[in-house]
Amino acid sequence: MASISETGHAKNVANLDDLISFVTGYGTAFNPSKASIKLTALQTLSTSAKNAINAVNAALPAYSNAVAAREAAFEPLNKLITRVNNALKATDTTEQVDESAKTLVRKIQGTRATAKKTDEEKKALAAEGKETKEISSSQMSYDSRLDNFDKLIKLLTSVTLYAPNEADLKVTALTTLYNDLKAKNTAVVTATTPLSNARISRNDILYKANTGLVDIALDTKTYIKSLYGATSPQYKQVSKLEFKAVKA
Repeated sequence: MASISETGHAKNVANLDDLISFVTGYGTAFNPSKASIKLTALQTLSTSAKNAINAVNAALPAYSNAVAAREAAFEPLNKLITRVNNALKATDTTEQVDESAKTLVRKIQGTRATAKKTDEEKKALAAEGKETKEISSSQMSYDSRLDNFDKLIKLLTSVTLYAPNEADLKVTALTTLYNDLKAKNTAVVTATTPLSNARISRNDILYKANTGLVDIALDTKTYIKSLYGATSPQYKQVSKLEFKAVKA
């Protein structure tokens, strides 16, 4: 299903085509001095806008599929990491190793070292003149999770006592999983570039000041208003056509 913003872009182009249809019907009476609102220029703009929207639509599937694949691959990670941590704690590792692993696990899972203070606790501290500073523990970007997962694997590799019998908890399996997650994250980054570039181009064609579709369409409506008058049936034809800048 297309997003509201994507359909908004298409609506602007559709309304431009309606505007062009009315302009065509005015015949030779429609003769603006401004080159950008002449009929041929409007027709060229319509073609460019449609091509720009099609370019975005063409880039979307690869991006959406890559994002979906990454989300599906990362979804079981937190539970797996909990099992890894428990397997490590079940050995005779040192307290320092356990704490290092615990810190990395928290960062991978986005949990806090200490519980977040309630509003009541913050007010009580404020009443005592103590400043409340809470640093967000949510390092949940995919890059960050991968980095901390890699650090955890390297830590486990250095711990000779970590030798679980469960196949999916072994360092070799975790390394394979890490490489797969990294590849899927890279696929999203790779798919993001053409989509981002297509959106930049589309936004320039549709919304750039003075030369974009929205401004040109509004100028065209203003010319029709000056040509036929604000109460004319011709202006009433086009006055209801909306052209709005759409974000994203």
